[in-house]
Amino acid sequence: MNIATDDDWRRPGPTGRQRQLDVYTGLAATALALFSLTLARSTGAFLLGPPPSGPEQVFWTVAVTLPLMWRRRHPATVTLVVSVAFVAAQTRSAPETQLSSWALFAALYTLGAWGRDRRLSRRLRLGVIAVMFLWLGVYYVITYASIPAEAFAHAVGPVHPTLAAMVNGVLVNILYFGFAYFFGETAWLAVRRQHELSAQAEELRRSQAEVREHAVVGERVRIARELHDVVAHHVSVMGVQASAARRVLDKDPVKARAALSAIEETARSAVDELRRMLGLLRAPAGGPDRADQPDPAGVDQITAVLDRARNAGLRATLGVYGDPTPLPDSVSQAAYRVVQEAVTNTLRHADGATALDVRIRYLAHDMEVEVTDDGRATRPPNTDGLGLVGMRERVATHDGALEVGPRAGGGWRVRARFPLPAGRPA
Repeated sequence: MNIATDDDWRRPGPTGRQRQLDVYTGLAATALALFSLTLARSTGAFLLGPPPSGPEQVFWTVAVTLPLMWRRRHPATVTLVVSVAFVAAQTRSAPETQLSSWALFAALYTLGAWGRDRRLSRRLRLGVIAVMFLWLGVYYVITYASIPAEAFAHAVGPVHPTLAAMVNGVLVNILYFGFAYFFGETAWLAVRRQHELSAQAEELRRSQAEVREHAVVGERVRIARELHDVVAHHVSVMGVQASAARRVLDKDPVKARAALSAIEETARSAVDELRRMLGLLRAPAGGPDRADQPDPAGVDQITAVLDRARNAGLRATLGVYGDPTPLPDSVSQAAYRVVQEAVTNTLRHADGATALDVRIRYLAHDMEVEVTDDGRATRPPNTDGLGLVGMRERVATHDGALEVGPRAGGGWRVRARFPLPAGRPA
């Protein structure tokens, strides 16, 4: 998952509801600032010096607070306007300072919390703070000479009163601007983390959906493979046996009855295997119903496959080489299905096949099954057919190797090699 860096990520703009709240906030702040101006004029406490005319006082009060109506839509512009208006109002000795100071604080905070361009947001805030401290220094220089001597008549501390007043003002402004910057960054980081968590949650949901989809596809492939292996083999055997019964029905009723009996037995075997497979599919994973199902087919049942091939008219032989060793159920079943599919292909596609040879080899580190016949392929092999694809999948599941192709002396060979578990005596 790719998540943008802090400087690349852009916070989404405010919603309609948030914009509406900003309008109400700006109007409320302006109304309170005008009320504060009225109180300041009523007390006559003009701390910054002789004030300008009444209309100019109202103008500067409105100019500092009213832009808060657009603070989240245009945080950078609002910060610049409020900062310029604040400094100008201070320069003109506008008496309203309380709500104006909080308006500047809100503008700086909003720029930190909602500024979409983080580099611009940081530079602009730091620039505004630097200008404010520069203005503070200029203000101290301008007002230092006009401080009356009796202003600090009651000072008793160890620090020079003028220096103490200046240091106190600097400390208050450091806290003021520091909190505005810190709270803005904290709010932006909180939204940033929420975005990351939402993105991670969405990615997790997509991954889980993909896993579920892969599991469904894998299960469908497994069902298709099992159905093909079970149905194709038995139906192919029954087709060959039915053809033989039809040919000898009038000439040799005994052989015809034997072929019909073989068809009946093969049909029962097919139904039993289908019932077992459907039971496994319908039982919950790890549920007790799985234990009640018959054991899956394995190499010890290959002789039954060869018996059906003999009933279909082939001379089938089985050879076991090496010392037989217990195999994992999955490997044993995969080897059985490979042999079953190879025999099915011989019955369906090998023209003139009369002999079938199956060999099981227990090697030092592998177990190998090989099926050969002496027939001629009636058509080119379909490498994308379900049978060959199923064999490849079964062998690949166990990190084995599969060889399928014609023999040099005629006929067809299918050979599958399965690695044996580690730790087995050679």
